[in-house]
Amino acid sequence: MLNIDELKFDEKGLIPAIVVDAVTKRVLTLAYMNRESLQITLEKGLTCFFSRSRQKLWLKGETSGNYQHVVSITADCDKDALQVMVEPDGPACHLGTTSCFENPVFVNEENPEFSLEILMKMLEGRKKEKKEGSYTTYLFEKGIDKILKKVGEECTEVIIAGKADDKKETIYEIADLAYHVMVLMLQMGISLEDIHRELASRHVIDHKVKQEKMTGDKK
Repeated sequence: MLNIDELKFDEKGLIPAIVVDAVTKRVLTLAYMNRESLQITLEKGLTCFFSRSRQKLWLKGETSGNYQHVVSITADCDKDALQVMVEPDGPACHLGTTSCFENPVFVNEENPEFSLEILMKMLEGRKKEKKEGSYTTYLFEKGIDKILKKVGEECTEVIIAGKADDKKETIYEIADLAYHVMVLMLQMGISLEDIHRELASRHVIDHKVKQEKMTGDKK
């Protein structure tokens, strides 16, 4: 672990902090910290920055309620910039948007961006807008029984492909299963963050079990 004294603050005593959503991995904002704000961040577990325009410290969410709970802080190779992974309570931008980065400058149509979050939003759109001819819309219209049936079928396909030791086919079937599971999640009001939190809680439990096992082995 690095000590604060090992970080390289600029001539104004500041270091840029790139704030990233720990769940979606989306960049939320670029802010600045000085030694005092970084120390407060470490002590409170909440992001605290130094406002260059107001020349004062500000705890993110103190007035809006949109606190950012720190998961980790990592310095770059030159130790003059920070990546701050957080779990936000609300929008990061003062304009009320999730991220401060909402204005596209260039988009490569031949290589579109993809993430589970983007796919989830697309599926949610199909549920709300009921696009004609859309398979996703068809599933939502048929309801929970049809969706569960498809999840069950895709589970079977994954098992068959895995048993055959066919890696390519297994990847294909897992992707199909993931898609139908996401449709089920939307039907039941389950978010990706819900799943992330559940897996994270299991990671902590697993870590404790390993620690206990290691301690027991030494006795």
